[in-house]
Amino acid sequence: MKLQPDRFDVQSILGYGPGWVSLGHNGVSEKIERSIVIGSRGEKFDWQCMRFDQLSAEHFTLLGKTRPELVIFGSGTRLRFPPPAFLRALMEQRIGLETMDTLAACRTYNILAGEGRQVIAALLIEPAGPEAPTQ
Repeated sequence: MKLQPDRFDVQSILGYGPGWVSLGHNGVSEKIERSIVIGSRGEKFDWQCMRFDQLSAEHFTLLGKTRPELVIFGSGTRLRFPPPAFLRALMEQRIGLETMDTLAACRTYNILAGEGRQVIAALLIEPAGPEAPTQ
């Protein structure tokens, strides 16, 4: 699926498919096949988890260190909510979190980043093929 942001001066998600996302900024695109965190202020780093059951509180604490207004959590191929205890660091900093499947998170990130919001997308990119989750 091809996605287009409202503004092109921020890092955006150009496309999404099973096991990958395509990122773009300043005319350069990159295909990513691992879980990643991207932000409207240029943040981009690997999110060290391949499956939802590998997530921990530390994953969400790391997100709070970027000081966004809002975190969009893409939970993979289907909607799954992290345990509330994992979100403590975000709540203490009064940082909002919205959970949705990764495809919806990609679309939502582009809309909010295109509006100039300080948003982070934490995208769980589950492997396609035999390693894909069966839950």
